[in-house]
Amino acid sequence: GSAPRSGAKGVIYEVLAPKEPPLGFQDKNDRISIGSGVQSGWFSDMDDDLRSEWDALTANDAKGSDDSAGAHDDDKDDGMSAAGEVAVDDATGNLVAKDALAGVRVGSAGGWSLEIFPGDFVVHRKFGIGKFERTCLRPKNKLSAEEKKAQDERRGEILTTQLRKNKSGVTPEEIQKIRAKFGTEEDTDPISNPQVTVLEISYSDAVVHVPVDRAYRLSRYRAGDAVVKPKLSRVRGEAWRKAKQNVEEKTLALAQEVLALYATRETLQRQPFEPKLESEVKVFEETFSFEPTPDQKKCFEDVENDMVWRNRPMDRLVCGDVGFGKTEVALRGLFRAVANGSQAALLSPTGVLAAQHYKNVLKRMGPDTPFNVSVALLRGGMSTKTKAGRELREKIASGETQLVVGTHALLSNDLGFKDLRLLVVDEEQRFGVKQKERLKLISHGVDVLTLSATPIPRTLQMSLSGIRDTSTIRSPPPMRKPTMTYVHEFEEEIVRNAIATELARGGQCYYVVPRISMIEEAEETMNRLFPGIRIVQAHGRMQRNGAENNVAEFAEGKYDVLLATTVIENGVDIPTVNTIIVQNSQAFGISTLYQLRGRVGRSDKQAYAYFLHREESITEQASMRLQALGELTELGSGFDIANRDLEIRGAGSLLGTEQSGMAAKVGFDLYMRMLKKSIRQMRGLDLPLVPRTNILLKTDGTPDTFTLSPEFVADESARLSEETKARLSESTTSLVNLTNTWKDTYGALPAPVQRQLKTMHLHACTRRLGIDLVGSSQANEEGKYDCILRSPGLRPRHIAAIAPKLPRGALPKGIDVCFPDRFTVSGEEEEIIGGRKIDVQALVPESGEEEEDEWDAMDQEEVEAMHDIASAMKVNDMDEIDLKHYPRFRVRNCGTPGDKKAVDILLKLLLPLSKVVYEKQEGEADQAKAAADLKERQDVMRKRKIANDLLETQRGYRK
Repeated sequence: GSAPRSGAKGVIYEVLAPKEPPLGFQDKNDRISIGSGVQSGWFSDMDDDLRSEWDALTANDAKGSDDSAGAHDDDKDDGMSAAGEVAVDDATGNLVAKDALAGVRVGSAGGWSLEIFPGDFVVHRKFGIGKFERTCLRPKNKLSAEEKKAQDERRGEILTTQLRKNKSGVTPEEIQKIRAKFGTEEDTDPISNPQVTVLEISYSDAVVHVPVDRAYRLSRYRAGDAVVKPKLSRVRGEAWRKAKQNVEEKTLALAQEVLALYATRETLQRQPFEPKLESEVKVFEETFSFEPTPDQKKCFEDVENDMVWRNRPMDRLVCGDVGFGKTEVALRGLFRAVANGSQAALLSPTGVLAAQHYKNVLKRMGPDTPFNVSVALLRGGMSTKTKAGRELREKIASGETQLVVGTHALLSNDLGFKDLRLLVVDEEQRFGVKQKERLKLISHGVDVLTLSATPIPRTLQMSLSGIRDTSTIRSPPPMRKPTMTYVHEFEEEIVRNAIATELARGGQCYYVVPRISMIEEAEETMNRLFPGIRIVQAHGRMQRNGAENNVAEFAEGKYDVLLATTVIENGVDIPTVNTIIVQNSQAFGISTLYQLRGRVGRSDKQAYAYFLHREESITEQASMRLQALGELTELGSGFDIANRDLEIRGAGSLLGTEQSGMAAKVGFDLYMRMLKKSIRQMRGLDLPLVPRTNILLKTDGTPDTFTLSPEFVADESARLSEETKARLSESTTSLVNLTNTWKDTYGALPAPVQRQLKTMHLHACTRRLGIDLVGSSQANEEGKYDCILRSPGLRPRHIAAIAPKLPRGALPKGIDVCFPDRFTVSGEEEEIIGGRKIDVQALVPESGEEEEDEWDAMDQEEVEAMHDIASAMKVNDMDEIDLKHYPRFRVRNCGTPGDKKAVDILLKLLLPLSKVVYEKQEGEADQAKAAADLKERQDVMRKRKIANDLLETQRGYRK
């Protein structure tokens, strides 16, 4: 693409090169094959009409240019169709100018982005489903006061200049003639006739031009039946508005279910992991021999916050491309659990993957390392009937084995843990329904970390709607190259070239077939093509440990080709293998194909993946899967692959409610956005609770270091429990109740505890108000400074919601709130001064289009806010961040640096605010719980009625 260009309001607009089809092949007659042969309609050789069109175009080039013959030769060498000026339009099959197929990527610093190409179906919130045609320049309609003034002045200058040219006098008609040109195509002055880049969207009855700075109102159309082209909406009439209203009503009902689920989840409690043991975790982290990528660092923090700084059990999905470092996120979590004196388990879908994880765990923390963790591998065949199986179960039950790696054998009913506190599930989508039900039982009250490269649609939906916490690793390790992907009909010549190329550079290959019955034929083919080639097999019906042992020998370089079924799909990590051939690829699901491609390209060498299919047995869905694989070849595209799978297979059912029909009406992206909006509306005050605040002021201790002396609380486990309650208190009310309990149970509070509690109260206030960072500004002439409290998730609507509950409808005098321009209705930076009555109407946009924009922007800004909150603990000095970009509280003249009085001043001002927020949020949570209880009772009554009706029917038959 071209270099990104900044548009209005920080919008970044970038022109993208036309979509290249996945790399094609030339046939034996040197004819150019366009695309990659997935399905005759899209990826077949050029037909005669297209061939003659091509010849005509290139013949014209030859007439007009002396050196065009050379260019045409270059084309043939490329084996691709277009010479740079023309390309094939997928939608029509015609040859068109390449510029006409150029796509655009529009986004903002806040995080929203849209990437579309001509012919893509899009959804505009106001107008409905349309088709993106092109980008073009149009005169700007709405000008700001400054732009209008500049325009008038410029037009006056142009008029004066034109009139001066006429020495013989000017008539009114001539003046009118000059003025008539203003704002037309003849007016090329950028100030007199400012232009704006627009996206042209066609509808069934109109064409709409959407300015790029309003592109966030658009989303790609995706739905379960994406194979069928959607019907374009009508701009005129009420059809779209009614369809959208219908979906909105349905999302409100689903939002109630989601909030009930939230409420139930928040009631689950468990003892969090100990912050004082994080120093041991840091020592373990230093044994990682690579520099973590930025996304990995964010994942490490997310998992630490979940395990150490939350009372409820972790339920986090880590979605990251194959080889992007999800395993390291899991290893650090596993070590944290073991360091806290409890047990941990790692569940893998296959024996091959379990063996690989076991090897990694032993290498990083096993008995031969300084950490000396007792690790065991439990796999199929190690039942209670075997001696090894019984002995291992006894060790797990007694707690002697601290960490267990295993396959589905970990889910067996006869396995009991002494103190399991963390379960890591790798590639959850590979487990069946019964296994998942068993997983739910085992993981009740236990922290669960799920790793996946391509989450199943239901899991993805739950993470997108916020039901499940999600971390995404999109940044690739350094030196990693995207795998070159070829999609083509099966030909022995392709197999020969692929294997020969890899062996010539000293590498090894995977050859994957969908069924065990095909292995023998595939081996015969390779032996015929390469006499003497060393082939080893791996599949599920081999004798015990056979597949694992063969893979291990292959990894040692004893064989050239590993011929296998999908047992190698997950976790096999051999850097010397950089070519994979998948036979009958139309028979595999999209996530399996993606995982298989991820088995290669795990070093700095260029890797190749060949997806070969049988033309006669390909279905439309299979062709779409292969097309998606061909298009999404960038590193880190696993989440996009899962999204495309959602598009191909349908949104399925979320929370057991059939919603895919609703998603098809408005497109999946808009549907999820509407669901999030409904959830937010019902939650009311959705100010995010911060796991912990980084206070860069002089205080008596921090939550990490809060301790009660053995003299005050003698029992060690009781002491640990009480310390945890204090550091994770989410309100000053609960802290007051806690300290009253201590006084009743253990006597008067010692002076050091009282001093530390003041800091704990401050933390309870800042966490509740979404404040992740507290520090001081530069000192003024008197040596005093202002205290700045950053709150990335704070919005004007939150202040509007709590203002009526505050005394006199004003913030406490002495504390102000600043909002950057991108969050305000006026579009300019605004400050709410403490002590002055708040104008609530000025903070919230009027209902209508502006309110829609506010909701839309909010969706992306929340992502940005949560990212900032997660990284706040890394800040050492307020100068490291540009505060003007963030919502923030400011307390003027907060003492002098190093003065502990700042804590007293802050507490006095923050207490009333945090109290209002706490009471409002707790009231909303109680309502959600009541709704959940009511729904549960209604479900029980309904089931009882069905059972009674069935009983009555049966009695009627007997009579």
